[in-house]
Amino acid sequence: MTALHDAILRDVTLRDGLQLTGKALDVQTRVDLARTLLAAGVPELEIGSMARPDLVPPMAGSLDVVAELTPEELERCWIWVATPRHVEKAIAAGARNVQYCFSASDAHNEANIGRLTEDSVAAMPQAIDMIREAGGRIQLCIATAFTCPFDGPVDPARVRGIVADPRTVEADDIVLADTLGQAHPAQVSDLFRTVDAAGRRLVFHGHDTWGMGVANSLAAIEAGAHMVDGALGGLGGCPFAPGASGNTSSEDLLFATRPDYLTPKLLGTLVEAGETLLAELGETSRSKTAQGARSKAPAFEWVIGGTGQ
Repeated sequence: MTALHDAILRDVTLRDGLQLTGKALDVQTRVDLARTLLAAGVPELEIGSMARPDLVPPMAGSLDVVAELTPEELERCWIWVATPRHVEKAIAAGARNVQYCFSASDAHNEANIGRLTEDSVAAMPQAIDMIREAGGRIQLCIATAFTCPFDGPVDPARVRGIVADPRTVEADDIVLADTLGQAHPAQVSDLFRTVDAAGRRLVFHGHDTWGMGVANSLAAIEAGAHMVDGALGGLGGCPFAPGASGNTSSEDLLFATRPDYLTPKLLGTLVEAGETLLAELGETSRSKTAQGARSKAPAFEWVIGGTGQ
C-alpha cells in the first residue's frame, strides 16, 4: 500500500493530453510548458510520442521538444514508443526514458499500432536492450487493461500474463491503463493487488470518461501504485479508442493526494498554466479543482487569491 501523499504524479499533458486536440502546439510552447511543470515540482512528465504525425498530428515535433530540453530535464521525462525503431529514434534525439506501449486486446493493438499484441510483446526484449545500452529506463505500458472499445471487457488474467511474461519482466515500471475510463475503483484495486510487480514500480493511467478518474487513481494508490498519470484540465484521450474522453485532471490528483511539494500557491500556478493552455487550444477544462480554485471563497487557502496565496 502506498500512502496518498507519497504517490508520484506524472503529468501527461504534452502527450496524451494533446493528441486529440484539433490545434497543434508549436515546439517552443511545449518546451515552455514542460519547464513550467518541472519547475513547479511535478516529478515526472510525458512530453511526446513517436506515433506517426500523419495519424496523430499534434505529436509532430516531439523529437524537437526532446532536443530542446537539457539532459537533467530529460531524466524526468518520458516518450511514448511502440517499436524498437521508435526507441532507436528517441535515443538518437536525446531521450533516455521511454514508455513502450501496446494493448492487452488484439483489436485495439491493431487499431492503435497495426499489429497483434503478441508481436508487440515479442519485440520488447530488443527495445529493452537498446534503452539499457543508452543508460535509460523503459516502462511496460498495457493499454486497454480493463476494457477494449472493440472487444469489451478484458480478462485480468491476460493482463497478469503480459506482466509476468519473461519478455517483459526487465521493464522498470508497469503502467496499467484504463484507456476508455470505464473502470471502477473496486476493479482497479483488484487488478493492482493481483498483478505481480516483482519489484517494479506500478503506475495507473486513468481517464475520466465516467467520472471515476480520481477515485480510480486513489484506489490504485491504495492497492500499491507508486505513480498516477494526469493532464492539466483533464485534457486528452486516445484517437484510436472510440468512447474515450479526457485524462484524469492533474490538478484534481494533486489536490486529492497532497504531495509534500504542493502548496496553495503552487496549485494556483498549475491551474493558471492549465487555463492558458486550454484557452490557446480552444478546449474546456474538466478539472473540478480548477473550478474550485476560482470560486469566491477567499477564506479557503486553496482558492486563488485566498489566504494561502
